[in-house]
Amino acid sequence: MNVIWLLLRASWLNVILAIVTGLISGGCSARLISLINSAISGNTTAHLIGYFAGLAILALLTSVLSRFLLIDLTQDAVYHLRLRLSQGILAAPLRHLEELGANRLLATLTEDVQTLSNTVFLVPFICIDVAIIIGCLSYLWWLSGSAFLVVVMMLTLAIASVQLFLGKARHFLALAREEEDRLFKHFHSITDGIKELKLHTSRRQAFFTEELQSSAAVFRRHSVHALKTFAVASSWGQLLFFTIVGLLLFGLPKLVAETASFLPAYILTMTFLMSPLQNLLEQLPGLFRASVALRKVEKMRLTLARQAEIVSAESAATMSQWQSLEIDEVFYTYPGEEEDEQFTLGKLNLTIYAGEWIFIVGGNGSGKSTLAKLIAGLYVPDFGEIRLDGKPITERNREWYRQNFSAIFSDFYLFERFLGMSRPDLDRQARDYLQQFHLERKVKVMNSTLSTTALSQGQRKRLALLTAYLEDRPIYLFDEWAADQDPLFRDIFYHQLLPDLKQRGKTILAISHDDRYFHLADRVIKLDYGKVEYDRQMR
Repeated sequence: MNVIWLLLRASWLNVILAIVTGLISGGCSARLISLINSAISGNTTAHLIGYFAGLAILALLTSVLSRFLLIDLTQDAVYHLRLRLSQGILAAPLRHLEELGANRLLATLTEDVQTLSNTVFLVPFICIDVAIIIGCLSYLWWLSGSAFLVVVMMLTLAIASVQLFLGKARHFLALAREEEDRLFKHFHSITDGIKELKLHTSRRQAFFTEELQSSAAVFRRHSVHALKTFAVASSWGQLLFFTIVGLLLFGLPKLVAETASFLPAYILTMTFLMSPLQNLLEQLPGLFRASVALRKVEKMRLTLARQAEIVSAESAATMSQWQSLEIDEVFYTYPGEEEDEQFTLGKLNLTIYAGEWIFIVGGNGSGKSTLAKLIAGLYVPDFGEIRLDGKPITERNREWYRQNFSAIFSDFYLFERFLGMSRPDLDRQARDYLQQFHLERKVKVMNSTLSTTALSQGQRKRLALLTAYLEDRPIYLFDEWAADQDPLFRDIFYHQLLPDLKQRGKTILAISHDDRYFHLADRVIKLDYGKVEYDRQMR
């Protein structure tokens, strides 16, 4: 039913129109059955033939109109659901997305939404089947009220017994969907960790048997239980239907007098009903999958909505002139299952001045990247305050604050197009930087698009640097950028590119282990287990 609510939220008027036209189509189909009964009884007339043809055409037109309305409606509903979910992900805080995990996000965006898309396509046909069932039941009532009550009681008992199977099947489908999140996580492990798996045979075999195969087996087991239960429900429903027909044939004449006049029509109508009823039973697994998928999507959407960041009207603007960025009494803690597993960064008291070149150094796990994300506004301090020229950074202006940074993190993503940048000379500037970064023979730029990003990691980082240069933000943040560069370009980066940025008035925050270049900077900040060990002036 939550799939129907999805459609009602999209456009209740179109749903009503589709239902009305579907009911008309179903009523016409039921009336055609009655005319067939009349013809079998020998009551065919020229008038009846014209009536039959008119009903057939009306049933066709209303069926097509109902399906067209619902097809447009269902696809619009899925389209808007995709966009709302994507907007929710884009608006959620980075830390919250990291806690949810890429596997859950991708499973919801791909598997759940695709399941909904495939299933809602069936909704128009389901509505037509339901309309035909309602029309035929109305015709049965018109034929004989007492016989209809007997049929309804038997159908009610049949539906109630089938529901027992369906409830069990829904339970297995929900378990399968929960396991699918874990299965997606293992699929990510294959693609992200393929080099490590290939280099370690025992690890690869253990991963395959203990992780991937185990999770896939659990998913298969729940799916098989669900589908087998649906199969039993469908077969049981068919048996009950034939039981009802048998009771009509052999038991109804003993309960209701004068059945001979309407019993053939009852049997014919019930036989005609078998097709839409069977269709509904066959489509129930898809509907239940869609119901489970929609619950997952809605749960994800509500979770993201509760965490959504505020986007202010000034979010696209940057502050070209600023003096100081203060980090005052800041603490940040990674949540963990156990208290002793938590990592705390802080207390931090730092002031960064405009135009400075600062190295952030420290051992692995000392909190360098976390500090960088705090400074850039990607993480929100648990305690303390970040101020830009005395202006506190809060939920109201954090989006605006982030627009002052161009950052290349160690796990950066490289877009092929220069999205969000539209300048007449953009391609020319990009070509100049390609030449400066020694990439002009490997990459071309046309219509703000890179010809390729299939390069080595070091070259891809140069393309990311090109994008950062084109953004032309006041503050540049580099997380181990030079780690993948050859010695020649590493030297160019520290002796030419960064000094050039500083000369242009940019502030540079560089996480690095290249200690032989530290003397070039204004300051070096060293972290040790989340605390500032020293903040040293270099010149």
